[in-house]
Amino acid sequence: MAAKSFDVIVIGSGPGGYVAAIRAAQLGKQVAIVERENLGGICLNWGCIPTKAMLRSAEVFHLMHRAKEFGLKADGIGYDLPAVVARSRGVAKQLSGGIGHLMKKNKITVFMGVATIPAKGRVAVTTDKGVEELTAPAIILATGARARELPGLEADGDLVWTYRHALQPVRMPKRLLVIGSGAIGIEFASFFNTLGADTTVVEVMDRILPVEDAEIAAFAKKQFLRQGMKILEKAAVKSLNRKPGLGVTAQIEQNGKTTAMEFDTVISAVGIVGNTENLGLEALGVKIDRTHVVTDEFCRTGVEGLYAIGDIAGAPWLAHKASHEGVMVAELIAGGHPHPIKPGSIAGCTYCNPQIASVGLTEEKAKAAGHDIRIGRFPFIGNGKAIALGEAEGIVKTVFDAKTGELLGAHMVGAEVTELIQGYVIGRTLETTEAELMETVFPHPTLSEMMHEAVLDAYGRVIHF
Repeated sequence: MAAKSFDVIVIGSGPGGYVAAIRAAQLGKQVAIVERENLGGICLNWGCIPTKAMLRSAEVFHLMHRAKEFGLKADGIGYDLPAVVARSRGVAKQLSGGIGHLMKKNKITVFMGVATIPAKGRVAVTTDKGVEELTAPAIILATGARARELPGLEADGDLVWTYRHALQPVRMPKRLLVIGSGAIGIEFASFFNTLGADTTVVEVMDRILPVEDAEIAAFAKKQFLRQGMKILEKAAVKSLNRKPGLGVTAQIEQNGKTTAMEFDTVISAVGIVGNTENLGLEALGVKIDRTHVVTDEFCRTGVEGLYAIGDIAGAPWLAHKASHEGVMVAELIAGGHPHPIKPGSIAGCTYCNPQIASVGLTEEKAKAAGHDIRIGRFPFIGNGKAIALGEAEGIVKTVFDAKTGELLGAHMVGAEVTELIQGYVIGRTLETTEAELMETVFPHPTLSEMMHEAVLDAYGRVIHF
């Protein structure tokens, strides 16, 4: 059978792959996309989207318990976990179907199967019907990543879960251990803790949320503890003794002392590994470093016509970074001159309660980079909208270069901060200084006013606190 020819072949249909395919098609290219499981990839089916649907259910449940504060009555408050999960899966299914529609609309040929790259410019797809041979001068790797599993802590779907199991829980945990306090770990800890699980989080680093600004992480920790979570920092799970039908005994080491603790469920959230295996990359001469493909700033692998985007290409492991790289690579292939991605201007968002959002340098990293800095802070308690919402716990923090006024970083914890952070992202992209941010008129009453006040505070001009 003759090989089918395309201009661009994309391997993987997550937020990097499907966006790259659409942009390449918009630019007049004949595009094929290969997916081995579900259109939309992990993010849409097993990550960003279904977790947010579940966290929304937990948020509403939490608010129902606060009904009296708002002059409302709510009796017999409860939840139906299978219904919560069913709603989450329904949201994911709706959006996955939407990706299929976008593929048809943009005349992108979809191959459902497993891809390998036997030679430069060639892709073999193993489908239910056999092997399809495809060729293209440009191939984009967007195969994503999966949960890292540590020896002895491997998931079994019963007592020990990864994020996938946690999205379709076989039961409501009573005593839950979450290993790892990055975004995934903290989001699941927040969800199950809100629904009533006795939740313990173990973090090997000296503080939870280790990539966040230390002050923001400390504020979040205080809120989590107030909600009943137990948090063990500078601690490690040394072993799990599984007793099917009964639970797990975890040996947890902290400060040189090992303690045995009993749980009925464990969620392992200790990072991710890139899906680089069985593609034929090594034979092509692609460099792989710690399960991630090494690329330049334009996502080029060093092998002519082969690009890698998203999680497979390394940190930050964020869907929006993958999508932007997909657009950049499609434009590069079409002969354009796109700007490379600046990791320091990509926001990170964690959808726990309270939410956390950040962009740019933390206070510690700004100092370590040699900047003379000015710090601004504004608390939610000083904001009228936050008080009206009943969400007065939070803080907005800004980091400026004292000499130039450059906004080096912004960090927030509190209600809806994942929606607010983009204001500072735009500011960094436009290379604004404190002067433009001070001159910007923010609408009242909004949470966004705190962003203005946090800038004013860095320069001794704060009004409302």
